[in-house]
Amino acid sequence: MADATAHLAPAARFGADIPVTLSSSSVFPLGTQDVFATAEDLGYDGVEVMVTHNAWSQDARRLTRLSERHGMPIDSIHAPTLLFTQQVWGSAWSKIRRSVELAQAVGAATVVAHPPFRWQGTYAVRFAEGIHELMAETGVVIAVENMYPWRAYGREAKMYLPHWNPLPEPYEHICWDFSHAAIARADSLAAVRELGPRLRHVHLTDGNDSGKDDHLVPGEGTQRVAETLRHLAAEGLAGAVCVEVGTRGVEYAGQREEKLAASLAFAREHLAAGGTDHHDDDGVPRPTTKETDRP
Repeated sequence: MADATAHLAPAARFGADIPVTLSSSSVFPLGTQDVFATAEDLGYDGVEVMVTHNAWSQDARRLTRLSERHGMPIDSIHAPTLLFTQQVWGSAWSKIRRSVELAQAVGAATVVAHPPFRWQGTYAVRFAEGIHELMAETGVVIAVENMYPWRAYGREAKMYLPHWNPLPEPYEHICWDFSHAAIARADSLAAVRELGPRLRHVHLTDGNDSGKDDHLVPGEGTQRVAETLRHLAAEGLAGAVCVEVGTRGVEYAGQREEKLAASLAFAREHLAAGGTDHHDDDGVPRPTTKETDRP
């Protein structure tokens, strides 16, 4: 498939210039409103809004007011393509199109979508072609997220069509999730290297090969998260690193903020460290803009 949407990706940013945003799923079960205040308090660069049953997550006017009030741009919209959001926004294609429309209305450059489930018929068969056409039509990038095999009684259940692994599929833009990679027993660093400029968005988290989608604080699992961030900082990312950490089971007041602050610090540390020398087109290592601006 010819890449008619390559122009949609902005120029890559390097090192500490790569924005670190916060997903609204990271404050669940708190509401969509809370992600803006949390991101502002902790010093994030923006937010990702996951569209759910929460009316605020679906309302462009409310989201824009929250964004302006807290000074937090909405960098990305996560389409309601999860199992628990099957009743949100109707048909499968409606979910994608309305997510793109919401992104346009709030100024988000990216929509994150899961690959289709096998039972989704024509939508699943035409998914790659359909999102390609929608990107070319609207100018919004749709990044397909890596998923993982569902296992039952020691056997893999075929849940996604054509597959949970987006690497060999004809998707122009990919979102990489470290927790999903852990369940799939994937090497995130190797995958990100293989993806190259196809990688548009990162869900920063961690995980173990436990069969559970743990969404741990980065550095608490088995994935090579630090090395991957340093690689991206050096090679460049035309998108954002979005913290998507599970905080539903927090045990005391302030623990959610501790986890999200630690995740932000982890991201900034390794992006800054990896960005101290990146290669321009001539292959010569050069410091990032922020490094050269230092007195």
